[in-house]
Amino acid sequence: MRLLAIFGLVTWLIVPAVVAATSVEEVFQKYGLFGNWATDCDGPASPKNAHVSITTPSAGLVLEDHNLGPEFAVNRYSVISAEPKSATTLSVQVIFQPGTEVEEHQELVFLVRDNTRRTIYNQTDGGVVRVKDGIAVSRGSKTPLLRKCSEGSVSQ
Repeated sequence: MRLLAIFGLVTWLIVPAVVAATSVEEVFQKYGLFGNWATDCDGPASPKNAHVSITTPSAGLVLEDHNLGPEFAVNRYSVISAEPKSATTLSVQVIFQPGTEVEEHQELVFLVRDNTRRTIYNQTDGGVVRVKDGIAVSRGSKTPLLRKCSEGSVSQ
């Protein structure tokens, strides 16, 4: 009986670690997220047409950069973890503007399908919900539907 209890405890501890062993890179690859995204891939970067670039500049590091145009600083997100919620939804933990005085931890949920992506949830760590059900709470408007752009069609 004692051996069975020990086996159960070891299984309880190991199985979540094995499931969590899937890297952010593997999850992003599975969902086809690496590359360039925009509402209008041929249009210039602007607040209404963010050019989003998702890269892995080194092993274990996934970055998402939002270019809103030449008058704005690039918004950078460093992805800490990624967890599939369904075949089309993905929950990610990020650090917004890592290494700066405005650094902020956030949880985001993406809806990803048919080479499109929409943020359907965003909340700061312990803070207010900014996006709920795909609606930007402060504006009451839908979050933009980003389309995956062909290689080289979006400049950062």
